[in-house]
Parts: sequence; structure tokens; C-alpha cells
Amino acid sequence: MNLSVQYKCDDFRPQIEQDIARYAGKMDRWLERYDPDAISLHACYEKNSRKHTYIVTLNLKLPSATLHASASNNEARFALRRAFDEMELQVNKRQRLSRKDYEWKRKRLRRPVSVEA
Repeated sequence: MNLSVQYKCDDFRPQIEQDIARYAGKMDRWLERYDPDAISLHACYEKNSRKHTYIVTLNLKLPSATLHASASNNEARFALRRAFDEMELQVNKRQRLSRKDYEWKRKRLRRPVSVEA
């Protein structure tokens, strides 16, 4: 996976780099079936000085789609975690659609019908 991170503020930079590397490792496990060179993740980390919030934006480019996720919070690590959680949901949804899970209906147990005459 190609990883690029854009920092627009230097608050907690070493700690954020460690967290991004850990979450990117998790994403590698989610995206094992894709070619690692065909996947790129771009993260943008910035601070809104007026509102005192941190904003994290993620763009994941897959061979078949581009996924976007963003989150903001007063705590930098929480914003990063929420953005990656949102990205995980989108990746799971994308994989379910590609496997066509909606076409596989599971059989339900049929209860015997009693007909009273």
C-alpha cells in the first residue's frame, strides 16, 4: 500500500505517525486480495484554530473505486480513530457488494402448517 500523509499542523506529530502506521497495517489485512501496488491511501491531518478541533481526511484509492472518509474531534487521536472506523465500514460494504452477498439468500426453517377443516 502506498501511504502519503499531509500534516497541516505539528501537534502530536510522532504520536499521530505511529497511529497512522498502525491503522494502515490493519487496512493491509482488510485489503489482502488487492495488489499492494495498486492501493494508495492519502491522509490529511489538520487543526482548525478557530474551533480548536482536529480534522482528519482519508482517501483510499482501490483499482475499482475511490473511498473517502473524514472526521473531526477536539482530540487528535479520536478524530483519527473515527476516520479509520468510517473507512473500515466503507471497505466492508465495498467487499460485500463485490462478492454479491445480497444475492445469497439463506434458507429459513419452515414451520409445519396445520390446516384446520
